[in-house]
Amino acid sequence: MKRFLSCDWGTTTFRLRLVDAVDCTVIAEEKNQQGIADTHAAWKQRNTGIETRPAFYLSIIDDAIKKIESRLNISLVDIPLVISGMASANIGMIELLYATLPFSIDGSGLVVHNLPATKDFPHNSFIISGARDKEDVMRGEETQLIGIAAIISRDKQLFIFPGTHSKHITVENKRAIAVKTYMTGEFFKLLSKKSVLALSIEEGNDLEEPLHKQAFEKGVKDSLLSDLLHHSFLVRTNDLFHSCAKQENYYYLSGLLIGAELNKLIGADFEHITVVANKTLSRSYHLALTTLDIKNVSFANVDEAIVKGQQIILTGKRFQ
Repeated sequence: MKRFLSCDWGTTTFRLRLVDAVDCTVIAEEKNQQGIADTHAAWKQRNTGIETRPAFYLSIIDDAIKKIESRLNISLVDIPLVISGMASANIGMIELLYATLPFSIDGSGLVVHNLPATKDFPHNSFIISGARDKEDVMRGEETQLIGIAAIISRDKQLFIFPGTHSKHITVENKRAIAVKTYMTGEFFKLLSKKSVLALSIEEGNDLEEPLHKQAFEKGVKDSLLSDLLHHSFLVRTNDLFHSCAKQENYYYLSGLLIGAELNKLIGADFEHITVVANKTLSRSYHLALTTLDIKNVSFANVDEAIVKGQQIILTGKRFQ
């Protein structure tokens, strides 16, 4: 196997990559906002039987494959496809049972479902399940965790995967033993777009601007006061009293919510903390962790983790 197709399909986003299977470099990429939620809604509107669902989802992927073929002027027939994220959820292509924690970070405990190639979709496809413990779940982060397994020691470590639903995964003795979800990104979107606070906020694009950074740090520090519902309303009064600009409010609210997610880590007994994120979220989490004086932290690139995790699972041939 020289190349494989990597599909990272989230609730709100879709990304397909053609990947060199040896060194995991990305050869080409297609991405859009056609996430699992919108895809499921589009399929339901057709009002066809449940048996048509996998083919409908595969048609979305096929469109992206054809775009890569056209751009590179090559054929990708028979190239295997690995899919992680929400494709295995109850609104996804095919619902898979969650693997259960603890599981080994070599990926051997995960459930991976094979969809054989067909005439209409000539790609041997593998859908990776999520994982769960007694009270929480993840889909996609388990693959990212496997992708950064090389930096995992036998010590008790925490891996943070920021996003709409931020995941904190505890790893010990090279096994994922617990997961906690924080609705940080979703709360931020709801408060900044749908609540009374929306009129007091304007999206910022530069965390390093001194006033923005100061507002973010104040939000993180205010999160320590354990009064989230009150301090959230200060976004409105900051605007009413003209004590903060709307972009400063954006960063204050961001710092307040990220701080609420992270401040319980003060004094925690982890040997090391790794944040797996894109550049934008890495900057925010780095500033928040620094403000909280939480040490022994490193950062990993989420896109690299996804591709590497899929490559490990695919080449390991741990399928059922």
